[in-house]
Amino acid sequence: MKFGRELASQMVQEWQEAYMDYNTLKKKLKDLINFRQQPESGSGPEARPQSLKRRLTLYRAFSGLTGRNNLRVDQRKSEDEVILISSVQHEGCENYYQTMFLRSAEEGGQYEMVFFKKLDEEFNKVLKFYKAKVGEVKMEAEKLGRQMDALIALRIRVDNVDQTVASRSSDAADSDLATGFASDNGVQQGTRMYTIQEVEMSSEGSSRSESHNSHTEGYMPASLEVLNHVKINVVPDTPVATLRNLIGSSKSDLSFSRDELKRAEEKLRIAFVEFYQQLRLLKSYCFLNMLAFSKIMKKYDKITSRSASKAYLDMVDNSYLGTSDEVSKLIERLEATFIKHFSNGNRRKGMKSLKPGHKREKHRTTFFLGLFTGCSIALVVSIIVVMHGRNLLKHPDRDKYMESIFPLYSFFGFIVLHMLMYGTNTYFWRRYRVNYPFIIGLKPGTELGFREVFLLASGLSVLSLAAVLSNLDMEMDMNTKRYSTLTELVPLSLVLAVLFITVCPFNIIYRSSRLFLLKCAWHCVCAPLYKVVLCDFFLADQLTSQVQSFRSVLFYVFYYVLGDFTTRSNDFIKERPYEIAYIVVAIIPFWFRSLQCLRRLFEEKDASQGLNFVKYFSTIVALVMRTKYSQSEGSLFWKIMAASTSGVTTIYNTYWDIVYDWGLLRRKSRNPWLRDKLLIQNKSVYFVAIVVNILLRLVWMQLVLDFNETEFIHRRAMIALVACLEILRRGIWNFFRLENEHFNNVGKYRAFKSVPLPFHYQDEKIM
Repeated sequence: MKFGRELASQMVQEWQEAYMDYNTLKKKLKDLINFRQQPESGSGPEARPQSLKRRLTLYRAFSGLTGRNNLRVDQRKSEDEVILISSVQHEGCENYYQTMFLRSAEEGGQYEMVFFKKLDEEFNKVLKFYKAKVGEVKMEAEKLGRQMDALIALRIRVDNVDQTVASRSSDAADSDLATGFASDNGVQQGTRMYTIQEVEMSSEGSSRSESHNSHTEGYMPASLEVLNHVKINVVPDTPVATLRNLIGSSKSDLSFSRDELKRAEEKLRIAFVEFYQQLRLLKSYCFLNMLAFSKIMKKYDKITSRSASKAYLDMVDNSYLGTSDEVSKLIERLEATFIKHFSNGNRRKGMKSLKPGHKREKHRTTFFLGLFTGCSIALVVSIIVVMHGRNLLKHPDRDKYMESIFPLYSFFGFIVLHMLMYGTNTYFWRRYRVNYPFIIGLKPGTELGFREVFLLASGLSVLSLAAVLSNLDMEMDMNTKRYSTLTELVPLSLVLAVLFITVCPFNIIYRSSRLFLLKCAWHCVCAPLYKVVLCDFFLADQLTSQVQSFRSVLFYVFYYVLGDFTTRSNDFIKERPYEIAYIVVAIIPFWFRSLQCLRRLFEEKDASQGLNFVKYFSTIVALVMRTKYSQSEGSLFWKIMAASTSGVTTIYNTYWDIVYDWGLLRRKSRNPWLRDKLLIQNKSVYFVAIVVNILLRLVWMQLVLDFNETEFIHRRAMIALVACLEILRRGIWNFFRLENEHFNNVGKYRAFKSVPLPFHYQDEKIM
C-alpha cells in the first residue's frame, strides 16, 4: 500500500485537516519532475552548461588524503548545503520554522522553492496543532487528578478508614490497605478493593519487604478536607432525575453512601478510558506526521539527487514534535492509575478496559451471507412459480388474502429493506472514511459492518419468505369452513421469534448492538425525559419512515386478538377503535421526534430546534388529515384538508432535508449550490440526490390524488410500495446526513466525546 493511502486510512478523520498534506506535497514534486522531463531541460545544448555547473566541485583544490587541508572541510560542507532552516517569530508565534533554499538560481529552482515553502507551512501547522492539543490534554489530566483526590477521599470517608493507621510503618499489612468499592469493571459489589502501591523495583532480586518498607514510610493518605469543597453529580440520567430537576428537588451534596461511591467510580472510570483513547490518538498523530515528513523528504532527495533530508529531519527531530514526551508520560501514569484504582491491581483486566479489542472480520460471516442470499433468491423464484402455477393472481379469494395476510408479511419486508439500506450506508460510510461509530455513539469494536447487517437482513428474509411460501394457500377446508390453524399462526410465530431474539439477554446474535438499539428505542419512548443525543434522534428519524410497520403491528394485535384468523376475518378494520388506533400509531414516531426537538430547544436554547418541532408537528397534522380522508370514502372537505396540509409539509420537509440536514444549497460555497466540502468528487451525485429526494417526498401526494390501485397492483400492494419508496428515501437521507455531521466534526476537530465528571470543585483555588 502506498504511504498516502496508508496515512489516509490511519489518520483521525476528524483531524484530517491538521495532518500534513502529503498529496499536495507529492504534486509539487511531480511538477518538478515534469519540468525536468521537458526537452529544454533534459537534452540539447542548453542542458550542457547546467551539467558543467553541477561538476564545478571537480575544479576545487584537493584537500589531500591525510587531511592537510582540514580548514577547508567546513567550507566544502557549506557549499554543498541545499537548505538553511531557521526559527523565527511569525504573527506572534514563537518557533516558526522557515527554510531557505540555497540553490534557487539553478534550473527548476523555483519549483523547489515552492515545495519547501509548502513544506514549512505544513510543518508549522502540524506543530501548532500538536502543541495546542498537548496543552489541552495536560489541563484535562490536571482535572482528572483533582477528581481522583476527591474519589480517594470519598473512599476513605465511606469505609471509615482511620487515617493514622496508614502512616504506621510497623504494620505492613495495614499500611497497604486503602479500602473502597470497585466499579463494575473491577470486583463485584460489596467486596474490598486494595490499593496497590506503585513500586519501582531496582532489580528483580530486590526483596519485597525492603521495597514495601521504603514505600510505606512517610505514607500519607488523601486529605478529607477536599470533600468540603466539592459537589457531586452522580445522579443517573433517568426520567425520575429529569423530573426532579424540573421541580428543583435535585441534590448535589455528598451523602457518603456506597451507592454514591460506586456511581462516582463508574463515571470516573469512563472518563479515564475516554481520556486514554485521546492520548493514544494524539501519540499516533505525532508518529504519523513525523513519518510523513520523513517519507516526503526522502522522495525529494530521490527526485533531485540532493541530500536535504538529513538537515530537515534533524530539525523535525529537534523540534517540539520530536522531543516532547508529555503524551507518553501521561499514558504511562494513566495506565498505572487506572490499573491501581479501577482494576484492583489486575493489569490484564485494566489494559483490556483501556484498549478495546479490534474487530476482526470472520469468514463465516461472508459464507452465511452468501448462503442466505442464495436461499432468499431461490425462495423468491419459488413463490413466483407457485403464484403462476396456481393462478393465484386471479383467484376469487385474492382480495381476502391481500387484505388479511399481506399486511402481516409486509411488515418483514419493510424491516429487511431498511436493514439493506442501512448496510449500504455503512459500506459507503466506511469507503469514504466517515467515522460513523463515533458519530452515532457506538462502542468501539462492537459496531456492525455492512457484512453483518446484510447477514441479519438476509437471514430474516429467508425466514419471512419461507413463511410466505408456506402460507400461500387460499383454499379453506370445505368441511370446517376454516383455514389451517397451524398455517395461520406462522406470521405470529415469526414476529414472536424476532421479538425474542431482539430482547434476548444472552450473548448471541450481536448482543451489544441489540442492547444499544433497545436503549435508544427506550430513550425515544421517554423522549422529553432523557438528554437527546444523536443516536436517539437518528433512530427516531428512522422510525418516522416506518409508519406502515407501526400500522402492521397494530393489525397483528387486532387480527389475532379481536379477529378470527382461522377464517381470515378482518371486519374490525371498519370499527371505530381500529380507526382511532390507526391514526394514533402513525403519529407516534413523529410525536417522539417532536418531543426531542422541544427538549433540545429548552436545553440548548437553539431556535432551529423550534423550527424543527414545527416541521414534525405539521407532518403529524398532514398525516391525520390524509388518514381521515382515506377513511371518509371521498369526502371533499377532507380531501382539501389533506391536499393543503400535505403540500405544505412536503415543501417544508424537503427544504429542511436539503438545507439543514444535508447542508447543501449554499450559493456562495466553493462548490456552487452545494457546500464547501464534499466526500464524493462527482458533484452530479448530490444534484441527483436532491432531485430524487424531492420526487420521493412528492409520493406523499399519491393518496390525495386517489392513485391507490391499478389493474395490476392491489391497493395494499400500492400502500406497501409507497412505504418502500419512503424507506429508500430515508436510506439516501442517512448517508448525506452523517456526511454533513462528519464535516461538522472535522471543522471543529471534534474526535472525542465529552464525558461528565462526578465531582465539581466549588473553589478552584483550594489545594
